[in-house]
Amino acid sequence: MDQIDFLLTRRVDKIYPSREELEKVLRSEKKLRLYQGFDPSSPMLHVGHLAGLKKLADFQKLGHEVIFLIGDFTGMIGDPTGKKEGRKKLTHDEVLKNATEYQKQAAKVLKFGGNNPVKIMFNYDWHSKLSFEDGLNIASYITAQNIWERDMFQERVKRGEEVWSHELMYPLIQGYDSVAMDVDLEIGGSDQMFNMMIGRQLMKKMKNKNKFVLTTPLLVDKNGVKIGKTEGNAIAISDAPAKLFANLMTLPDEVIIPAFELITDEPQENVDLYKKRIVNGENPMNLKKILAHRVVEELNPNNASVPQSYSFSPSPSPSPSPADEAEEEFERVVQEKDYSSFEATGEISISKIPPEITTCSGVLINANHATSKNEVKRLIRQRAIEIDGEILKADKFIKKPNSIMKIGKKRFIKITE
Repeated sequence: MDQIDFLLTRRVDKIYPSREELEKVLRSEKKLRLYQGFDPSSPMLHVGHLAGLKKLADFQKLGHEVIFLIGDFTGMIGDPTGKKEGRKKLTHDEVLKNATEYQKQAAKVLKFGGNNPVKIMFNYDWHSKLSFEDGLNIASYITAQNIWERDMFQERVKRGEEVWSHELMYPLIQGYDSVAMDVDLEIGGSDQMFNMMIGRQLMKKMKNKNKFVLTTPLLVDKNGVKIGKTEGNAIAISDAPAKLFANLMTLPDEVIIPAFELITDEPQENVDLYKKRIVNGENPMNLKKILAHRVVEELNPNNASVPQSYSFSPSPSPSPSPADEAEEEFERVVQEKDYSSFEATGEISISKIPPEITTCSGVLINANHATSKNEVKRLIRQRAIEIDGEILKADKFIKKPNSIMKIGKKRFIKITE
């Protein structure tokens, strides 16, 4: 498999109008201008974004012009794709605040400096300058039926729920990004195909240009539920290595092989061997550890330099990598339940829970680790509370003597009789 075959195969779901047409352009050695948009509806990029980020990086490595688009205009509306109800509108200040760390997080995968740096653009720059007349002109290129026939809108109408006019406009607004930046290719998750194809139509009608669309597969569980922010199971790529490793270990077993292919650079021959090991009955935990180690390693490379030795004595051994340390902490704390280091430093508190308390919020408030139920619910949404190594997904608590509740990175409660 050469570089272009890899580009068109790994982390690829579909290519429009066809793989053959895009391959022909790539083999002509033409350098493409391409992008993916990221709406800052929350302050974090998560592992579900890695497939797109790594695909952008694949193109960057081959010298193509890559744009990391921050949707500070579209983010105010909120993409309605797959949503069962209207999303809360955000102000521009709220969106910009969410986007503050986006470049820093994306820099774990993309290069924003050196030769052929990734460019950062904000779609508020052009959308905020369009007049109402401009908007009507853009809308005249797409039929109302094309937008209205989306399954998610029809389902909401059947349930008697509202479909707001600004939601209907979202695909047009996102689609116009392609026109404003005059791109050759757009990349996005397979759930973004509709929006990206609207952009393809606008490019053809407004610029007579054939924009390619490349979709990446979604990271989903066995029920087809996406790993992401809206679903409440997102894993931030900016998490500290130990927390990132532990959170990756909570992924469902069926996600292991797709995750290797989508969110890591693990060679395909290794992935195929891992697949055989699972089929042959090996404990998925072993493969999940390899996956977690690989993701942490790629997002947190060990850049510690080893001093050169100018004597005949052996060179110093390199220090453990962040991924090695994260795996060691997971095995010690989660698997072996060794909290001695936290007890020695006073970072673990002992709490006797009254029998009438049956919620996590009750436990944390009783132990002075939270001041309100809303605070605890926010922590649960952020996947920041664990009980005996399992991430809590609801505000409930089943009392078990000597259970360990973990809040954030280094706050622990030991439950006693």
